[in-house]
Amino acid sequence: MTKRKASSRRRGVGSITSYTTKAGTRWRYQLWVPVDWADPGSGLRQSGKAGFATAAEADEALDDAKAKVKARQSFAKNVPTVGDYADAWIAARRLERSTIAAYERIVKNRLRPYRIGSTAVDKVTPTMIARHYAELRQSGRRDVKGQGKALSENSVSKVHALLASVLDAAVEDGLMPVNVARRRGIVNAPTGLTIRASRPEVHAWTGPQLRSFLQWSVDTDDVLYPLWVLAAGTGARRSELLALQWRDVDLTAGQVTIRRALDTAAPTGTTKATKTGSVRTVDVDMDTMGVVKAWRRELGAVTLDYTRPTAFVFPNVTTGAARSPNEVSRRWRTRIKNARTALGEDALPAIRLHDVRHTHASILLAAGVPVHAVAKQLGHATPTVTLNTYAHVLEGAQRAAAERFAEALSGS
Repeated sequence: MTKRKASSRRRGVGSITSYTTKAGTRWRYQLWVPVDWADPGSGLRQSGKAGFATAAEADEALDDAKAKVKARQSFAKNVPTVGDYADAWIAARRLERSTIAAYERIVKNRLRPYRIGSTAVDKVTPTMIARHYAELRQSGRRDVKGQGKALSENSVSKVHALLASVLDAAVEDGLMPVNVARRRGIVNAPTGLTIRASRPEVHAWTGPQLRSFLQWSVDTDDVLYPLWVLAAGTGARRSELLALQWRDVDLTAGQVTIRRALDTAAPTGTTKATKTGSVRTVDVDMDTMGVVKAWRRELGAVTLDYTRPTAFVFPNVTTGAARSPNEVSRRWRTRIKNARTALGEDALPAIRLHDVRHTHASILLAAGVPVHAVAKQLGHATPTVTLNTYAHVLEGAQRAAAERFAEALSGS
Protein backbone atom coordinates (compact mmCIF):
# COMPACT_ATOMS: atom_id res chain seq x y z
CA MET A 1 0.00 0.00 0.00
CA THR A 2 1.29 3.46 -0.83
CA LYS A 3 2.24 5.54 2.19
CA ARG A 4 0.40 8.83 2.73
CA LYS A 5 2.68 11.73 3.62
CA ALA A 6 2.00 15.17 5.01
CA SER A 7 2.25 17.68 2.20
CA SER A 8 3.03 20.66 4.42
CA ARG A 9 3.40 21.81 8.00
CA ARG A 10 -0.15 23.08 8.41
CA ARG A 11 -2.54 22.63 11.33
CA GLY A 12 -4.76 19.61 10.88
CA VAL A 13 -2.73 18.11 8.03
CA GLY A 14 -1.63 14.57 8.79
CA SER A 15 -0.21 11.37 7.36
CA ILE A 16 -0.16 7.64 7.96
CA THR A 17 2.94 5.50 7.59
CA SER A 18 3.82 1.84 8.06
CA TYR A 19 6.69 0.34 10.00
CA THR A 20 7.94 -3.17 10.67
CA THR A 21 7.88 -4.95 14.01
CA LYS A 22 8.54 -8.55 15.08
CA ALA A 23 4.80 -9.05 15.04
CA GLY A 24 4.55 -7.77 11.47
CA THR A 25 3.61 -4.53 9.77
CA ARG A 26 2.03 -1.84 11.91
CA TRP A 27 0.66 1.62 11.10
CA ARG A 28 0.86 5.04 12.71
CA TYR A 29 -0.65 8.43 12.06
CA GLN A 30 0.83 11.88 12.66
CA LEU A 31 -0.52 15.42 12.28
CA TRP A 32 0.34 18.96 13.27
CA VAL A 33 -1.60 20.47 16.20
CA PRO A 34 -1.27 23.75 18.15
CA VAL A 35 1.08 23.77 21.09
CA ASP A 36 -1.46 25.86 23.01
CA TRP A 37 -4.94 26.73 21.76
CA ALA A 38 -5.05 29.78 24.04
CA ASP A 39 -1.86 31.20 22.47
CA PRO A 40 -2.04 31.36 18.65
CA GLY A 41 1.63 32.31 18.49
CA SER A 42 2.82 29.22 20.35
CA GLY A 43 3.40 27.30 17.11
CA LEU A 44 2.66 23.73 16.12
CA ARG A 45 3.80 20.34 17.31
CA GLN A 46 3.44 16.83 15.97
CA SER A 47 0.95 14.52 17.60
CA GLY A 48 0.23 10.93 16.66
CA LYS A 49 -0.41 7.39 17.65
CA ALA A 50 1.07 4.07 16.56
CA GLY A 51 0.29 0.36 16.78
CA PHE A 52 -2.60 0.07 14.35
CA ALA A 53 -2.87 -3.33 12.65
CA THR A 54 -4.15 -1.97 9.34
CA ALA A 55 -3.90 1.19 7.30
CA ALA A 56 -7.69 1.53 7.48
CA GLU A 57 -7.59 1.64 11.29
CA ALA A 58 -4.83 4.28 11.25
CA ASP A 59 -6.74 6.28 8.64
CA GLU A 60 -9.91 6.23 10.75
CA ALA A 61 -7.96 7.35 13.83
CA LEU A 62 -6.40 10.17 11.81
CA ASP A 63 -9.84 11.34 10.73
CA ASP A 64 -10.96 11.35 14.38
CA ALA A 65 -7.88 13.37 15.32
CA LYS A 66 -8.60 15.88 12.56
CA ALA A 67 -12.12 16.26 13.90
CA LYS A 68 -10.63 17.08 17.29
CA VAL A 69 -8.47 19.76 15.71
CA LYS A 70 -11.50 21.23 13.96
CA ALA A 71 -13.36 21.28 17.28
CA ARG A 72 -10.36 22.95 18.97
CA GLN A 73 -10.08 19.95 21.27
CA SER A 74 -6.82 19.46 23.15
CA PHE A 75 -4.39 16.65 22.42
CA ALA A 76 -3.28 16.38 26.04
CA LYS A 77 -1.66 13.02 26.68
CA ASN A 78 -3.01 12.85 30.21
CA VAL A 79 -6.50 14.33 30.37
CA PRO A 80 -7.32 15.09 34.02
CA THR A 81 -10.14 13.38 35.86
CA VAL A 82 -13.30 15.29 36.72
CA GLY A 83 -12.23 15.42 40.37
CA ASP A 84 -8.73 16.76 39.65
CA TYR A 85 -9.93 19.23 37.04
CA ALA A 86 -12.69 20.49 39.34
CA ASP A 87 -10.14 21.12 42.11
CA ALA A 88 -7.92 23.05 39.69
CA TRP A 89 -10.92 25.05 38.42
CA ILE A 90 -11.93 25.99 41.97
CA ALA A 91 -8.38 26.98 42.90
CA ALA A 92 -8.32 29.44 39.99
CA ARG A 93 -11.57 31.20 40.93
CA ARG A 94 -11.78 34.53 42.75
CA LEU A 95 -14.75 33.85 44.98
CA GLU A 96 -15.81 34.31 48.60
CA ARG A 97 -14.15 31.86 50.97
CA SER A 98 -17.52 30.39 51.89
CA THR A 99 -18.30 29.74 48.22
CA ILE A 100 -14.90 28.10 47.68
CA ALA A 101 -15.46 25.93 50.77
CA ALA A 102 -18.92 24.90 49.51
CA TYR A 103 -17.50 23.95 46.10
CA GLU A 104 -14.71 21.95 47.70
CA ARG A 105 -17.25 20.03 49.79
CA ILE A 106 -19.22 19.17 46.66
CA VAL A 107 -16.12 17.82 44.93
CA LYS A 108 -15.05 15.90 48.02
CA ASN A 109 -18.45 14.40 48.88
CA ARG A 110 -20.49 14.40 45.65
CA LEU A 111 -17.95 13.80 42.87
CA ARG A 112 -14.72 12.12 43.99
CA PRO A 113 -16.31 9.15 45.83
CA TYR A 114 -18.19 8.18 42.67
CA ARG A 115 -17.23 6.83 39.26
CA ILE A 116 -17.62 10.22 37.61
CA GLY A 117 -14.98 11.75 39.88
CA SER A 118 -12.26 9.39 38.62
CA THR A 119 -13.35 9.55 34.97
CA ALA A 120 -11.24 11.54 32.51
CA VAL A 121 -13.02 14.77 31.56
CA ASP A 122 -13.19 13.83 27.87
CA LYS A 123 -14.81 10.48 28.68
CA VAL A 124 -17.82 11.87 30.55
CA THR A 125 -21.14 11.29 28.80
CA PRO A 126 -24.65 12.65 29.39
CA THR A 127 -25.81 9.17 30.41
CA MET A 128 -23.00 8.90 32.97
CA ILE A 129 -24.09 12.20 34.49
CA ALA A 130 -27.72 11.06 34.56
CA ARG A 131 -26.72 7.86 36.39
CA HIS A 132 -24.66 9.91 38.84
CA TYR A 133 -27.59 12.19 39.66
CA ALA A 134 -29.87 9.16 40.07
CA GLU A 135 -27.40 7.67 42.55
CA LEU A 136 -27.21 10.92 44.49
CA ARG A 137 -31.00 11.12 44.64
CA GLN A 138 -31.13 7.60 46.03
CA SER A 139 -28.26 7.55 48.52
CA GLY A 140 -26.11 10.65 48.13
CA ARG A 141 -25.99 11.97 51.70
CA ARG A 142 -22.63 11.48 53.42
CA ASP A 143 -23.16 13.40 56.67
CA VAL A 144 -23.14 11.48 59.94
CA LYS A 145 -26.89 11.65 60.58
CA GLY A 146 -28.00 11.05 57.01
CA GLN A 147 -25.31 8.69 55.71
CA GLY A 148 -26.63 6.79 52.68
CA LYS A 149 -29.98 8.57 52.56
CA ALA A 150 -31.43 10.42 49.58
CA LEU A 151 -29.92 13.77 48.59
CA SER A 152 -32.43 16.57 48.11
CA GLU A 153 -33.20 18.04 44.69
CA ASN A 154 -31.75 21.34 45.83
CA SER A 155 -28.45 19.67 46.75
CA VAL A 156 -28.33 17.75 43.46
CA SER A 157 -28.96 21.07 41.71
CA LYS A 158 -25.85 22.53 43.35
CA VAL A 159 -23.82 19.54 42.15
CA HIS A 160 -25.14 20.07 38.63
CA ALA A 161 -24.39 23.80 38.66
CA LEU A 162 -20.78 23.17 39.68
CA LEU A 163 -20.26 20.27 37.26
CA ALA A 164 -21.71 22.24 34.34
CA SER A 165 -19.43 25.21 35.09
CA VAL A 166 -16.38 22.96 35.39
CA LEU A 167 -17.14 21.28 32.06
CA ASP A 168 -17.72 24.69 30.44
CA ALA A 169 -14.11 25.44 31.34
CA ALA A 170 -13.02 22.03 30.00
CA VAL A 171 -14.54 22.91 26.63
CA GLU A 172 -12.70 26.25 26.62
CA ASP A 173 -9.47 24.42 27.48
CA GLY A 174 -10.01 22.08 24.53
CA LEU A 175 -10.40 18.99 26.68
CA MET A 176 -13.83 18.11 25.24
CA PRO A 177 -15.78 19.30 22.18
CA VAL A 178 -19.08 20.10 23.91
CA ASN A 179 -20.35 20.37 27.47
CA VAL A 180 -22.35 17.18 27.94
CA ALA A 181 -23.75 18.46 31.26
CA ARG A 182 -25.76 21.04 29.30
CA ARG A 183 -27.84 18.33 27.61
CA ARG A 184 -30.58 18.66 30.20
CA GLY A 185 -32.97 16.31 28.44
CA ILE A 186 -30.54 13.43 28.95
CA VAL A 187 -28.75 14.25 32.21
CA ASN A 188 -32.08 14.80 34.02
CA ALA A 189 -30.82 17.70 36.10
CA PRO A 190 -33.14 19.21 38.74
CA THR A 191 -35.49 21.92 37.55
CA GLY A 192 -37.03 24.81 39.43
CA LEU A 193 -40.29 22.86 39.59
CA THR A 194 -38.74 19.72 41.09
CA ILE A 195 -36.68 21.75 43.55
CA ARG A 196 -39.74 23.64 44.80
CA ALA A 197 -41.78 20.46 45.01
CA SER A 198 -39.19 18.74 47.21
CA ARG A 199 -38.35 21.74 49.38
CA PRO A 200 -39.13 21.10 53.06
CA GLU A 201 -41.91 23.14 54.62
CA VAL A 202 -40.84 26.42 56.17
CA HIS A 203 -41.06 26.37 59.98
CA ALA A 204 -42.05 29.61 61.67
CA TRP A 205 -43.59 30.81 64.90
CA THR A 206 -46.81 32.74 65.12
CA GLY A 207 -46.77 36.24 66.53
CA PRO A 208 -47.92 35.09 70.00
CA GLN A 209 -45.29 32.33 70.07
CA LEU A 210 -42.52 34.78 69.17
CA ARG A 211 -43.77 37.21 71.82
CA SER A 212 -43.86 34.51 74.51
CA PHE A 213 -40.26 33.43 73.75
CA LEU A 214 -38.93 36.99 73.82
CA GLN A 215 -40.72 37.71 77.08
CA TRP A 216 -39.31 34.54 78.64
CA SER A 217 -35.87 35.50 77.30
CA VAL A 218 -35.89 38.92 78.96
CA ASP A 219 -37.35 37.49 82.18
CA THR A 220 -34.44 35.03 82.39
CA ASP A 221 -31.79 37.72 81.78
CA ASP A 222 -30.58 36.20 78.52
CA VAL A 223 -27.46 38.14 77.50
CA LEU A 224 -28.32 37.59 73.84
CA TYR A 225 -31.88 38.88 74.20
CA PRO A 226 -31.06 42.02 72.13
CA LEU A 227 -29.76 39.81 69.32
CA TRP A 228 -32.93 37.69 69.30
CA VAL A 229 -35.07 40.85 69.27
CA LEU A 230 -33.21 42.42 66.34
CA ALA A 231 -33.29 39.11 64.43
CA ALA A 232 -37.06 39.03 64.87
CA GLY A 233 -37.48 42.71 64.03
CA THR A 234 -35.39 42.73 60.84
CA GLY A 235 -35.46 39.20 59.45
CA ALA A 236 -31.71 39.51 58.88
CA ARG A 237 -29.51 36.45 58.46
CA ARG A 238 -27.35 35.29 61.36
CA SER A 239 -24.08 36.25 59.65
CA GLU A 240 -25.50 39.69 58.77
CA LEU A 241 -26.52 40.43 62.35
CA LEU A 242 -23.15 39.38 63.75
CA ALA A 243 -21.33 41.59 61.21
CA LEU A 244 -23.32 44.71 62.13
CA GLN A 245 -21.28 47.65 63.38
CA TRP A 246 -22.62 50.67 65.24
CA ARG A 247 -22.09 52.88 62.19
CA ASP A 248 -24.74 50.69 60.47
CA VAL A 249 -27.37 51.52 63.09
CA ASP A 250 -29.28 54.82 63.01
CA LEU A 251 -30.76 54.95 66.50
CA THR A 252 -32.65 58.18 65.78
CA ALA A 253 -34.25 57.23 62.46
CA GLY A 254 -34.85 53.63 63.54
CA GLN A 255 -32.95 52.06 60.65
CA VAL A 256 -30.35 49.34 60.24
CA THR A 257 -28.19 49.18 57.11
CA ILE A 258 -26.96 45.71 56.25
CA ARG A 259 -23.71 46.01 54.30
CA ARG A 260 -21.78 42.86 55.11
CA ALA A 261 -21.87 39.38 56.63
CA LEU A 262 -19.44 37.32 58.67
CA ASP A 263 -17.48 34.85 56.56
CA THR A 264 -18.05 31.49 58.25
CA ALA A 265 -15.27 29.88 56.20
CA ALA A 266 -12.63 32.35 57.42
CA PRO A 267 -11.19 33.21 60.84
CA THR A 268 -13.79 34.66 63.20
CA GLY A 269 -14.36 38.35 62.53
CA THR A 270 -13.65 38.24 58.81
CA THR A 271 -16.44 39.85 56.84
CA LYS A 272 -17.64 39.54 53.25
CA ALA A 273 -20.42 40.89 51.06
CA THR A 274 -24.01 39.87 51.79
CA LYS A 275 -25.42 36.76 50.13
CA THR A 276 -26.76 38.73 47.16
CA GLY A 277 -23.91 41.22 47.15
CA SER A 278 -26.30 44.09 47.83
CA VAL A 279 -26.67 46.66 50.60
CA ARG A 280 -30.11 47.23 52.11
CA THR A 281 -31.56 49.51 54.73
CA VAL A 282 -34.23 48.06 57.00
CA ASP A 283 -36.73 50.11 58.96
CA VAL A 284 -37.04 48.91 62.55
CA ASP A 285 -39.95 49.51 64.92
CA MET A 286 -39.24 51.79 67.88
CA ASP A 287 -39.75 49.05 70.51
CA THR A 288 -37.00 46.98 68.89
CA MET A 289 -34.79 50.04 68.53
CA GLY A 290 -35.34 50.80 72.21
CA VAL A 291 -33.88 47.38 73.07
CA VAL A 292 -30.88 48.12 70.82
CA LYS A 293 -30.33 51.50 72.53
CA ALA A 294 -30.40 49.87 75.95
CA TRP A 295 -27.92 47.25 74.72
CA ARG A 296 -25.54 49.98 73.53
CA ARG A 297 -25.67 51.65 76.96
CA GLU A 298 -24.94 48.28 78.55
CA LEU A 299 -21.89 47.79 76.32
CA GLY A 300 -20.72 51.35 77.04
CA ALA A 301 -20.74 50.54 80.73
CA VAL A 302 -18.19 47.80 80.02
CA THR A 303 -15.97 50.00 77.83
CA LEU A 304 -16.64 52.88 75.48
CA ASP A 305 -14.57 51.05 72.85
CA TYR A 306 -17.57 48.73 72.38
CA THR A 307 -19.72 51.66 71.24
CA ARG A 308 -17.35 53.14 68.66
CA PRO A 309 -18.67 53.34 65.06
CA THR A 310 -16.58 50.39 63.87
CA ALA A 311 -17.29 48.19 66.90
CA PHE A 312 -19.51 45.15 66.42
CA VAL A 313 -23.06 45.56 67.70
CA PHE A 314 -23.09 42.04 69.17
CA PRO A 315 -19.48 41.39 70.20
CA ASN A 316 -17.92 38.88 72.46
CA VAL A 317 -18.21 41.04 75.60
CA THR A 318 -14.89 39.79 76.91
CA THR A 319 -12.75 40.64 73.88
CA GLY A 320 -14.87 42.92 71.71
CA ALA A 321 -14.29 40.62 68.74
CA ALA A 322 -17.09 39.27 66.58
CA ARG A 323 -19.01 36.35 68.00
CA SER A 324 -18.69 32.95 66.39
CA PRO A 325 -21.80 32.17 64.30
CA ASN A 326 -21.69 28.53 65.36
CA GLU A 327 -21.45 29.51 69.02
CA VAL A 328 -24.50 31.76 68.64
CA SER A 329 -26.47 28.92 67.03
CA ARG A 330 -25.52 26.62 69.90
CA ARG A 331 -26.70 29.24 72.38
CA TRP A 332 -29.97 29.51 70.48
CA ARG A 333 -30.58 25.74 70.62
CA THR A 334 -29.91 25.75 74.35
CA ARG A 335 -32.29 28.65 74.92
CA ILE A 336 -35.02 27.00 72.87
CA LYS A 337 -34.66 23.78 74.85
CA ASN A 338 -34.95 25.65 78.13
CA ALA A 339 -37.82 27.82 76.92
CA ARG A 340 -39.84 24.80 75.81
CA THR A 341 -39.32 23.22 79.22
CA ALA A 342 -40.57 26.38 80.91
CA LEU A 343 -43.40 27.31 78.54
CA GLY A 344 -44.46 23.88 77.33
CA GLU A 345 -43.44 22.01 74.19
CA ASP A 346 -46.89 22.36 72.66
CA ALA A 347 -46.89 26.10 73.27
CA LEU A 348 -43.49 26.68 71.66
CA PRO A 349 -42.36 24.54 68.70
CA ALA A 350 -38.62 24.02 68.29
CA ILE A 351 -37.20 26.11 65.45
CA ARG A 352 -33.73 27.05 64.21
CA LEU A 353 -32.30 30.53 64.54
CA HIS A 354 -32.70 30.91 60.76
CA ASP A 355 -36.41 30.20 61.21
CA VAL A 356 -36.74 33.50 63.08
CA ARG A 357 -36.13 35.04 59.65
CA HIS A 358 -39.00 32.92 58.29
CA THR A 359 -41.12 34.03 61.23
CA HIS A 360 -40.47 37.69 60.44
CA ALA A 361 -41.43 37.19 56.78
CA SER A 362 -44.50 35.09 57.53
CA ILE A 363 -45.88 37.64 59.99
CA LEU A 364 -45.41 40.46 57.47
CA LEU A 365 -47.01 38.57 54.59
CA ALA A 366 -49.94 37.41 56.74
CA ALA A 367 -50.48 41.06 57.68
CA GLY A 368 -50.82 41.97 54.01
CA VAL A 369 -47.43 43.61 53.44
CA PRO A 370 -46.68 43.52 49.67
CA VAL A 371 -44.37 40.75 48.53
CA HIS A 372 -41.89 43.17 46.91
CA ALA A 373 -41.54 45.06 50.22
CA VAL A 374 -40.91 41.82 52.15
CA ALA A 375 -38.36 40.74 49.51
CA LYS A 376 -36.49 44.02 49.95
CA GLN A 377 -36.62 43.67 53.75
CA LEU A 378 -35.13 40.17 53.59
CA GLY A 379 -32.53 40.99 50.95
CA HIS A 380 -33.89 38.47 48.45
CA ALA A 381 -32.48 38.80 44.94
CA THR A 382 -36.00 38.99 43.47
CA PRO A 383 -39.59 38.83 44.80
CA THR A 384 -39.83 35.45 43.06
CA VAL A 385 -37.60 33.97 45.76
CA THR A 386 -40.01 35.31 48.39
CA LEU A 387 -43.04 33.96 46.51
CA ASN A 388 -41.52 30.50 46.19
CA THR A 389 -40.40 30.35 49.82
CA TYR A 390 -43.59 31.61 51.44
CA ALA A 391 -46.27 30.31 49.08
CA HIS A 392 -48.12 28.68 51.99
CA VAL A 393 -48.48 32.03 53.76
CA LEU A 394 -49.68 33.74 50.61
CA GLU A 395 -52.37 31.11 50.12
CA GLY A 396 -53.91 32.24 53.40
CA ALA A 397 -53.65 35.87 52.33
CA GLN A 398 -55.40 35.06 49.07
CA ARG A 399 -58.30 33.48 50.95
CA ALA A 400 -58.60 36.59 53.11
CA ALA A 401 -58.51 38.79 50.01
CA ALA A 402 -61.32 36.76 48.44
CA GLU A 403 -63.42 37.19 51.56
CA ARG A 404 -62.80 40.94 51.62
CA PHE A 405 -63.81 41.17 47.97
CA ALA A 406 -67.04 39.33 48.70
CA GLU A 407 -67.72 41.65 51.63
CA ALA A 408 -67.14 44.72 49.46
CA LEU A 409 -69.39 43.36 46.74
CA SER A 410 -72.22 42.61 49.16
CA GLY A 411 -71.84 45.97 50.85
CA SER A 412 -71.40 44.40 54.25
